[in-house]
Amino acid sequence: MKWQRKGIGNSEDKNLASELTNALFVIYLLALIWILLFKLGVQFSYMGNRNVNLIPFREFLTSRGRVDVGEVIMNVLIFVPLGIYSGVTFRRWSFVMKLFFAFSISLMFEGLQYILRIGAFDITDIINNSLGGMLGLAIFEILEKVFHDSVKSRKFINVIAGLGTALMISLLILLKLDMLPVRYQ
Repeated sequence: MKWQRKGIGNSEDKNLASELTNALFVIYLLALIWILLFKLGVQFSYMGNRNVNLIPFREFLTSRGRVDVGEVIMNVLIFVPLGIYSGVTFRRWSFVMKLFFAFSISLMFEGLQYILRIGAFDITDIINNSLGGMLGLAIFEILEKVFHDSVKSRKFINVIAGLGTALMISLLILLKLDMLPVRYQ
């Protein structure tokens, strides 16, 4: 009897963890759309222009160009959760398929920015975003090995993702309400 309850409880834990992961993944994707496509509801001066950069890290190659290291870091960091969520959600996919998923999502966003005239199509951004996805996948793989249990690792990821999502939404709201010392306009 105890064995059956334990099996049922574990299955319920797994389903609840799975549902929570999926909900957090959807919230993350919606936030990503709001940030990358809707630009937080702000009209930037570069909008309306269609630019394409097919030379990776062109900023590093020009002698007078200044590299915005913060932008590079943000492009990597914003896609780390995508890698983690890919690891959790698409468990049957190979590492390469999950990485291709991150690359495809980044390519889609870059293409939409160009088509909608809300940003440039930049191969450097695709590389940095894919690197973030790969970093997220590596973090997921490490967590799986540390916990030795997919349900425990998923619960841990959900706690961290839940806190991160709450923090991200809070910061975005404060930024939108102009209540932070950072200005994005």
